[in-house]
Amino acid sequence: MPSVRAGSVVVLAAALGAGVLAPTGSAQPGPAQDLDVLFVGAHPDDEASLLSTFGRWRHEHQVRTGVVTITRGEGGGNAVGPEEGPALGLLREGEERRAVGALGITDVYNLDEPDLYYTVSAPLTEQAWRHDDVLAKLVRVVRQTRPEVVVTMDPAPTPGNHGNHQYAARLALEAYRQAADPAAFPEQIADEGLTPWSVRRVLSNAAGAEEEIQGPDCEQRTTPADSPGPEYYSHGIAGEINWEQRERAAEREYESQGWAGRPDIPADPAQVGCDHLTEIANRAPHAPGAQGADAPLLGTLLPIPGGLPIGTGLTATAERQRITPGERAQVRVEVTAPAETALQAGRVALDLPPGWEARGDGAHGTIEPGATARVDFDVTAPPRHAAARVPVPVRIETPQGRGESELRFDVVPPVVAEQAPLPGVAEFQRWTTEAHFPLLENKVPPVQTVPALGERDVQVIVRNYSARPRSGAVRFAPPTGFDVPNAEQRFEEVGPGETASLTYEVRSTDSGMPTGMQGGDHAYTLITRTDDATTSETTAALELVPATTIPQAGSDPVVDGEAGPQEYPGAPLDVSAQWEGEQCSAPDCAATARLSWRGDKLYALVDVVDDERGALPAPEDCKRHWRTDAVEITFDPKADSENTSSTFKVAVLPVTSDAGNPCYARDADNHQGPGEETAPGVELASKPREGGYAVEVAIPLQDLPGSVDPRRLGLNVLVYDSDTQDLTGQSRIGWSTWGGVQGDPYRWGHALLEDRPAGEPTPPPAPVLPLDALSSVDSPGSVEQAVRLNTSLGGAPPAGDSATRLTSARAGGGEIQARLEVNGPGKVHLFAVDANGAVLADRVIDVEGQGERSTTIAVPNGMPARLLAGFTAQNGATAASAVVVR
Repeated sequence: MPSVRAGSVVVLAAALGAGVLAPTGSAQPGPAQDLDVLFVGAHPDDEASLLSTFGRWRHEHQVRTGVVTITRGEGGGNAVGPEEGPALGLLREGEERRAVGALGITDVYNLDEPDLYYTVSAPLTEQAWRHDDVLAKLVRVVRQTRPEVVVTMDPAPTPGNHGNHQYAARLALEAYRQAADPAAFPEQIADEGLTPWSVRRVLSNAAGAEEEIQGPDCEQRTTPADSPGPEYYSHGIAGEINWEQRERAAEREYESQGWAGRPDIPADPAQVGCDHLTEIANRAPHAPGAQGADAPLLGTLLPIPGGLPIGTGLTATAERQRITPGERAQVRVEVTAPAETALQAGRVALDLPPGWEARGDGAHGTIEPGATARVDFDVTAPPRHAAARVPVPVRIETPQGRGESELRFDVVPPVVAEQAPLPGVAEFQRWTTEAHFPLLENKVPPVQTVPALGERDVQVIVRNYSARPRSGAVRFAPPTGFDVPNAEQRFEEVGPGETASLTYEVRSTDSGMPTGMQGGDHAYTLITRTDDATTSETTAALELVPATTIPQAGSDPVVDGEAGPQEYPGAPLDVSAQWEGEQCSAPDCAATARLSWRGDKLYALVDVVDDERGALPAPEDCKRHWRTDAVEITFDPKADSENTSSTFKVAVLPVTSDAGNPCYARDADNHQGPGEETAPGVELASKPREGGYAVEVAIPLQDLPGSVDPRRLGLNVLVYDSDTQDLTGQSRIGWSTWGGVQGDPYRWGHALLEDRPAGEPTPPPAPVLPLDALSSVDSPGSVEQAVRLNTSLGGAPPAGDSATRLTSARAGGGEIQARLEVNGPGKVHLFAVDANGAVLADRVIDVEGQGERSTTIAVPNGMPARLLAGFTAQNGATAASAVVVR
């Protein structure tokens, strides 16, 4: 079945509350730019897990997919060389272009934002990326490429989810709204010749169930009722083609990320995995119950058998997605005819569950091409409906065919008590409200950490969803191993739509309970009873993190890699629990840690069992410690950081290629960089031995960001183990262990500095973030693509008449004589490439004024075939040009 594009269609901008939009065709973009599917990710390789599906769509339906990569991964590791920053970004862009090209994807749009470091914080990502600027760039790319389907990542702060991934997905959803809105970034329409474009469907590759799924039966799985939208599965084998094998071959292009040695994919279908996509935004009809690899495309790129014409828009929105039993809500259904086809008169119906009621006959008349009809219903939930997410199919039938969309209500009791979300989750929930994606609001289950045999105040929010004031009580039913002295508390006269806050003191009481991911989540229940006898229950979870007391040393420790008398009087910490990677234990990997304080310094001695030494980086490559054997010690001065930009994290490589000497660096914290520059007061010693090593550090308290609360210090000790020489790690163990814990300060353990008085509290300084990013103007691959597609570079505004462009180039005498037409000030990056696209030479020049200009580029080796030019104007606008070298 061939791919069927909608062309210039009018569809619904549900985010804006509906209404007819201008036609979505554009005078400027041409067929070369048009895409069917656009993936939006944060880093090169983010798309890799979906390449099997993208390849299958192309093979079976000629679907054209492109990729937006917001950063070039400059903050990641490098297993093939010393490059970092922009140089690493250029390397990783090349890897991505080769990887996706293996599956037929030719268009990769880099948006030139910085990849600061691994963080689980979307707010920190926003600080680095500048929301309005990057959203404008993404909207520009969407309007240029006009995809019917956008695929992106997980927008929620689920545990371990990279903050860059979260924010990339949020931007994809915002671009879904904004690209269709003529009032959004109007300069793109008025000055650049673009027009609004309505993406029809947004899919997330991580917003549904998280379990690993294998075998062809995966495609028969159904969507859970609490999902934000329909879920689809695509098995990695179709007919005689093992698409997962092809994906794995493409993944191996990511050598810098240590992927070159990834194992082969089995041939047995039962051992081959499935891609999993969840619909999180939609403007097109569905195929009811559709399953398999084609299902996500039905109604957008592929026709639905017996369905409405491709290009039909169908949305259903409720004035309130969350309603109480017996409450009425208005539902608005909007149907838009394809741009070139009228829809005959028909009827819309809501397929409500038993006991629900709807008023409204659903009839609509003939809908002219590109026009929209609106049908309204009043929907009432049953008066005794249990709390649940309720899918409501929305069906339309006309003489031309049938269509279906879906509405989802969350039925809630009149009064609900819920654990207050963590700061990052609360920020995400605010975003879902502001961006109009309510079904994503409660995607992250509420959790709170409690120190082992310690206590924490847990805040509970009481919400009144009903139309009158309510009073009552909330009982906190703790899990086994925890005690809540004030377990039942009252709330008084909470008004309609208002909230009240209750605080419960939660204590850990079981000394034998395991901490970290080994102990897992400990679910508990909040039971709400109002004075008029309504009840509700919600669940949340407590997570146990380890706790310790750091004693004062009896004498100043000598930093020599050994524990001298009175240096570490406390008991050692077990640092052997796995948190990521391959399972390991002694003699392969295990560790203990001792800590103490003396004067104005913290001391740590970590003893590691390790029978196989990893690669030895050069001293100048003392960074990205997770690539080889390393120890990381982290401190959160007041145990209150939302992300690691207000923490101190020091990584120690016990051995380098410099005569075996150790080195240290700060990573992903308040001031990332070489240790001698960012924490010059740190003292370090390493003592290798047969079967392991020990590292010892002394850290001045003044090097920590802000003052330290001696009663509540966030602490973790993490050990990275590598048994290979290719700069790739295999196992990660530590003290407080959770997936992605190195970026999650709230899941670190707690420490008490025994007998240390508290000083004057001071806040942490503003973080020094690594924001160097490669510009697309400085990337020959990006320049070549911009020439081929006639677009600007990096998603920036096109320079237009102010651009400097190449007019001719001649080779001779080991150089190229180039002529340029200059139309204003800016920077030009010239690349001489051979017939295979390899760069032979490059040169950067500044230009100003107007008129013809000549310049030379020395080309000592090779045969230049083309000269490429990337141009940046002083206002950030860009352009690309190329000429054949004569």
